Amino acid sequence: MSEPIKVAVAGASGRMGREVVKMVLEDPELRLAAAVAHSTSGMDAGSMVGKETCGVPLTTDLELALVESKPDVLVDFTTPHSVMANTELAIRHGVRPVVGTTGFTPEQIEDLDRRCREAGIGGLIAPNFSIGAILMMKFAAQAASYMPHVEIIEYHGDQKLDAPSGTSVKTAEMIAANRQELRQGNPNEKETIEGSRGGYYEGFRIHSVRLPGVFAQQEVIFGGYGQTLKIRHDSYDRAGYMPGVNLSVKKVMQTTGMVYGFEHFLD
Repeated sequence: MSEPIKVAVAGASGRMGREVVKMVLEDPELRLAAAVAHSTSGMDAGSMVGKETCGVPLTTDLELALVESKPDVLVDFTTPHSVMANTELAIRHGVRPVVGTTGFTPEQIEDLDRRCREAGIGGLIAPNFSIGAILMMKFAAQAASYMPHVEIIEYHGDQKLDAPSGTSVKTAEMIAANRQELRQGNPNEKETIEGSRGGYYEGFRIHSVRLPGVFAQQEVIFGGYGQTLKIRHDSYDRAGYMPGVNLSVKKVMQTTGMVYGFEHFLD
């Protein structure tokens, strides 16, 4: 049997980070090497997620954790403000980043791809790790070839930091690749309240809803003469993302360069 993949987790005390820690501890093919968080330093990562103590204490120093634990992979669920620096740091230390945090620009992704290739390692930036969400995006991209009039509505909790969501941006990019730019709506329309028509992308609109009590949903609506098509995905629990994270940790070990989108790791 091969050695387990050593995994460090950034944002380990967050809601997604705790799920990642739990997933790693439950998979014999993975080994938790380090757990990094801004708070609860010194607490055992296993006890944090209701498991037996695993001997990996939470630490606040990511670079020190990478140097001392020498992980193969860094899973990052932190914030858009820190994720770029974390990813650059991982690549600099030869650690493969698997990133679920959004907020990267296309230029940053291109730069990270270059850095990964120079280091001879792989990486992944995934706006969404849910299999259902990936299928929703693929179906929407396919539908756009036949029904070019489209809008996206995405729903998240009121504490989400970025808008629109990374999932909706990725969906919009996939739709745009299958559709000529078409400016929708009445050419003389006027917003009497600024922003009421949503964010503009390649001729169509993205609407971001932020409310307490909402977890994560997205609806892609296509309109045609006498008909509409709605493709919707709903997430109810963060554990639903973990099969995708698990697969990504294993696939990134066989990859070179920075991959943008979990769909590229699906057969």
